[in-house]
Amino acid sequence: MAQQLDIGNWHRRHHFEFFKDYDLPFFNLCADVDVSKLYAWSREEGGPSFFLASFYLSLRAANEVEPFRYRLAGDSVAVHDVIHGGTTTLRDDETFGFAYFDYGPSYRIFEVEGLEVLSQVRATTGPLNDRPGRDDLIYYSIIPWVHFTSFAHARKLGTGDSIPKIVFGKHSDKAGARLMPVSVEVHHALMDGLDVGRFYERFQALLDDPTSLTT
Repeated sequence: MAQQLDIGNWHRRHHFEFFKDYDLPFFNLCADVDVSKLYAWSREEGGPSFFLASFYLSLRAANEVEPFRYRLAGDSVAVHDVIHGGTTTLRDDETFGFAYFDYGPSYRIFEVEGLEVLSQVRATTGPLNDRPGRDDLIYYSIIPWVHFTSFAHARKLGTGDSIPKIVFGKHSDKAGARLMPVSVEVHHALMDGLDVGRFYERFQALLDDPTSLTT
């Protein structure tokens, strides 16, 4: 479900009007997050899938930072009640497909369903199943081979796209912690650096207390 934002009373109305018709209205930030506690737990017997757990916690953080649920709808802004995730998944033939995961209050259900989705997509070939017309998503990419420090997405201009894009890179030990680079790209008409900063802060807080997955 989505409701319409009252733009006339929105404190960012002037910023929205300023940026919404830019040819390249997205901005991107890249920063490391500390995944030490989640990684350690995932290595224990019976621990969660590191990928699905980090994916789920990032979706939780994004749902809690309201502008990540905003989407352009012509000259209006739709506010989704809940947003879900779609990610690139390496297939058995070394191409990639798109896997989609519904966000909900139970991580246990999310992981069981997510493992099945990943298994199915890895075995596919051919079309990417890009689900055109659906915007209650965040698009994810996984680059597990590179601890990147910057990232740029392929872009099709003039489509009215406003879906945030998040990329996870290779996590590795640095300075006594296990760090993972995370790229966040968002539409500047819908949010600012403050909002992305709040996402990183909330994501890190969840990573620092991964047992919240069991509640």
